Amino acid sequence: MHYAKPARIAGPFLLLLTTIASGPAVAQVDPSGEWAPRFHEDQPERIPGPDIGDYLGLPINAAARLRGDSWDASLLTLPEHQCKPHPSDYAWRGPANLRIWKEIDTPTQQVVAYHTHISWQAPERSIYMDGRAHPPEYAAHTWQGFSTGKWEGDILTVTTTHLKMGWIRRNGIPRSDKATVTEHIMRHDNYLTVMVVIDDPVYLSEPFVRSTDWVADPRQQIAPYPCEAVVEIERPKGYVPHHLPGTNTFLSEFPAKYHVPEEAARGGAETMYPEYKLKLKQMMTAKSAAAR
Repeated sequence: MHYAKPARIAGPFLLLLTTIASGPAVAQVDPSGEWAPRFHEDQPERIPGPDIGDYLGLPINAAARLRGDSWDASLLTLPEHQCKPHPSDYAWRGPANLRIWKEIDTPTQQVVAYHTHISWQAPERSIYMDGRAHPPEYAAHTWQGFSTGKWEGDILTVTTTHLKMGWIRRNGIPRSDKATVTEHIMRHDNYLTVMVVIDDPVYLSEPFVRSTDWVADPRQQIAPYPCEAVVEIERPKGYVPHHLPGTNTFLSEFPAKYHVPEEAARGGAETMYPEYKLKLKQMMTAKSAAAR
């Protein structure tokens, strides 16, 4: 029996086939680079900060509402709170001059991970792209959490677990350490958009979604961020600023200032949807009638 001798593939052609087969999908758009944040979106919330008691548009439950009502901004003057970074799901929202770079395995030329550096408190984060599993539930929780990424077309989708307890809004609304965060990182030429989806069984009744944008800035230089905790206010040892339930007199200021019904200011999943405008109009009409 005779066997046909296999045809010899020319060396350069074989190299070309190997390169094409092992290369990344054409749809993938590398998000690496220097990115300058844009603050015109949600500017009142991101720069001066949200009002106390403003829970509008947040799908929070009663437990989260109680935490917000009890929160006192003076908490941030305590030494142990002065140098903590934003958790990775909120860090996009802060003073977030952003650097993204990729780690390449030299022999295979495969992307092992993407890394991020953000200006506020200089946290660095790894997003693993090599298929590794998330650690067990009892593993340590950190400000950055444990993140894995995968490409969905030209969108880099990131799943993060093992986060320390953090916050959703800078007026006391919390995010628990049991939350799972999904991020969609999307690059369109010189624009970068990150959509964050938070699923929190402790403090949210529905997923919370928001997006943040940047513009490429190849001349950007991110300065170091050294931080040293100091005693800003003398307090009795062990005292933590807070409001006991029912004692926070600041909660009424936001609805009064913007003429919003107090019920609406308390937030909840219902306040996220356009249909809520009809209910809001009915509440305002009833309030006006009662005032006559």
